[in-house]
Amino acid sequence: MNTSTDRIEREILLKAPRSRVWRALADAESFGDWFGVALQGKRFIAGEHTQGSITYPGYEHLVLDILVEQIEPERLLSFRWHPYAVDTSVDYSHEPTTLVVFELEEHGSSTLLRVVESGFDKIPVARRMEAFRMNSSGWSEQMTNIEKYVAAS
Repeated sequence: MNTSTDRIEREILLKAPRSRVWRALADAESFGDWFGVALQGKRFIAGEHTQGSITYPGYEHLVLDILVEQIEPERLLSFRWHPYAVDTSVDYSHEPTTLVVFELEEHGSSTLLRVVESGFDKIPVARRMEAFRMNSSGWSEQMTNIEKYVAAS
């Protein structure tokens, strides 16, 4: 069990070829389908922001804004965002971001997906633990979401 308060780590062995898992991650529209954000017509481009309305029930009033950092086809996708930035009365733009890294590794006909979100120790202390807690449970849910998505595609 990871006891760090700075990083969240999840991994799942997906019964799908790496190319299918990669499309689910790197194709912005597909990512939005399983992640719960409207990204129709959007693309992930390293060095650029991608934004879309969140479609997850109860969070539809929010906009996801990520800065894509790195794309290494069929191996790695990373982005930065403001974790659990859900209070619309707060300007999070001056806060540090966390880094989310998705890594793929082939395991026979399956694919190991690792997700690491790091940088929570730099988030303002007043909201750090809540952001960590909510994103920790969120990543557990998202691993189930991508598993269902690649199984159906």
